Amino acid sequence: MVIEIDFQSDEALYTQLMNQIIMGIATSRLQEGDPLPSVRQLADTIGINMHTVNKAYSLLRQEGFVSIDRRKGAVICLDVDKLRAMEELKQNLRVALARGCCNNVTREEVHSLIDEILDEYEK
Repeated sequence: MVIEIDFQSDEALYTQLMNQIIMGIATSRLQEGDPLPSVRQLADTIGINMHTVNKAYSLLRQEGFVSIDRRKGAVICLDVDKLRAMEELKQNLRVALARGCCNNVTREEVHSLIDEILDEYEK
């Protein structure tokens, strides 16, 4: 698993880490049952604080993307509640679409962009 952190970004490090793991799941680079590196190992590998990795893993667990076991560590576990995921997606899309409308992005351009992105996640 390759994680790239942008230390110049305004986005929080734990958010970047979470998003990269979620993208790994969506693109099938990470599969159900795959173990994630230990908190200490991942923190050392990418050069961030262990508490940052721990926060990302904890939030991923809360969102249903990983399970955490003392013996096995963090493991990809796709037990996401679809209704909750749909509501979160709807909220995020509202903001993204509002930004697009402010920049005169057309409905057709949005549909094309969504199809392009979803094609990246086809399994």
